[in-house]
Amino acid sequence: MGLTLTEKILNSKLGRVPAPGEHVVVRVDYVYMHDGTFPLALRVLREAGMESRVDASRLVLFIDHAAPAPSVAAALVHQEMRKFARTHGVRLFDVGTGISHQVMVEEGYAKPGRLIIGADSHTVTLGAMAVFATGVGSTDAAIAAATGKMWLRVPEQVRVRLHGGLPQGIMGKDVALALIGDIGSDGAIYKALEFQGDINALSIDARLTISNMSVEAGAKAGLFPVDEATAIKASKLFGRSYAVLEPDRDAEYSDEIELEMNRLEPMVAAPPSVDNTKAVTEVEGVEVDQIFIGSCTNGRFEDFAEAAKILKGRRVREGVRCIAIPASRRVFRALMETGILDVFVSAGCSVTYGTCGPCLGAHFGLLGEGEVAVSTTNRNFVGRMGHASSKVYLASPLTAAASAVEGRITDPRKYM
Repeated sequence: MGLTLTEKILNSKLGRVPAPGEHVVVRVDYVYMHDGTFPLALRVLREAGMESRVDASRLVLFIDHAAPAPSVAAALVHQEMRKFARTHGVRLFDVGTGISHQVMVEEGYAKPGRLIIGADSHTVTLGAMAVFATGVGSTDAAIAAATGKMWLRVPEQVRVRLHGGLPQGIMGKDVALALIGDIGSDGAIYKALEFQGDINALSIDARLTISNMSVEAGAKAGLFPVDEATAIKASKLFGRSYAVLEPDRDAEYSDEIELEMNRLEPMVAAPPSVDNTKAVTEVEGVEVDQIFIGSCTNGRFEDFAEAAKILKGRRVREGVRCIAIPASRRVFRALMETGILDVFVSAGCSVTYGTCGPCLGAHFGLLGEGEVAVSTTNRNFVGRMGHASSKVYLASPLTAAASAVEGRITDPRKYM
């Protein structure tokens, strides 16, 4: 019997193929934490007397969640992280570098075949690069940082067959929302989703979005194989050519899901849950107060380039705020050099770079009482982005841009 992609990666770490449900202790390639999860991890390390045992070659730190510091409390956390990094020789990506999941790819940590854990649920993003990547709690991350190992219950593996190309006006975010709408927010709890089929219709940026959203269905990981597109990107990052890394044809899965991408419409996840998905046409006309384009889900170059096609030569509707935050300094620079950033500024957007701020309601754009937002982020539960009475519709950058121009939820296809 052949092996799934998950089994191939775990086999390379364990020297054998573990069974789904089996508990294993496995060596990790990298562990990362950010300013939201580091404080507890540090306390665990100190209480366990393991701070001096941290393996600096495997640990990466990010200041990205409340960055720049919006409060004295956040500033003190940042101070502690910088001190820890200097003391132990740990790589720290400071304020403005970008969001951890994006930077882990850009900086070449997400090498196909690796096993990476992060003290953040959206670590699954790295699965787009054929990495078994999963989010863990601060305690597990702390122990892994000190020992180089973590415990893992081997997930069941589910094959997600993607069919057809993307129709005009459809992005990776629409694929992710359609999938979650079909299976529910608990449809893949502790399972590894392996995406197959017509993945060549999806850019790497689109795959990163889909892997990112896998956890919103409860998945432990969301993996794409190494195809030509991944091999080219990996070669640029790691300086050598990359071979195909994909599941065997006769690999067995616990379940299969079919998704016809070529029949999708622009989608939204209406409040208050990510699986409350609808076609944009079902909610078209809902007036909005704020648009947010950015985050680890949709803050990449392709996301801004697509949104700019609608915003170019147009203005954000008067009375509506549009916040645009590229996911990293590298994305920001690329958008600046290509003139795309100027489109956003000229349209009246508030632009900054490299923070998770608005996504989790930390800073840079909290919602007031009863306000409505269209956001390209990944969660829309009550109070996620501000006041408990505010409402968040999750959508693609194209839908967000069209809604910014009209001041109400709008089908982006009318601008294409």
